[in-house]
Amino acid sequence: MADDVTLRPIGVVSGGRDDWHEDDWGSVEAAIVLDSEQFAPDATTGLHEFSHVEVVFLFDRVDPSRIRSEPRPARGDNRFPPVGVFAHRGPFRPNRIGVTRCRLLDVTGLHLRVQGLDALAGSPVLDVKPCHVEFETGPISQPSWTSQLMADYF
Repeated sequence: MADDVTLRPIGVVSGGRDDWHEDDWGSVEAAIVLDSEQFAPDATTGLHEFSHVEVVFLFDRVDPSRIRSEPRPARGDNRFPPVGVFAHRGPFRPNRIGVTRCRLLDVTGLHLRVQGLDALAGSPVLDVKPCHVEFETGPISQPSWTSQLMADYF
């Protein structure tokens, strides 16, 4: 395996939620404030033409000692089958990395206003990518229990 990797955040989440709870992220508005020491305002040129972005961020408030890879039910809810860490999308991930597709509401220089980002205020942002239709690889299949799990998430 490769050696450790060091990542430098490109920005931070501003606004939105300060505390974690699982559901109702769809209406949450927040901002991604990009680091002006790393980027000039023209780094976002053209981004306003996209309706959605994928945001890669760090679940920085998750205690690494709480991360487990053995199968467990999603959200600890025994209505759902135990699945391994790579069949979950929750915050207790080996590298604590989150990825969310959210609506891009506005771009003003290094300030991106988004809706539906399930990262807490102050979370380090590792990357932002525009969503392209061509990256949709066709119909997605998933176990039926995931629709029940995610019914109120967004």
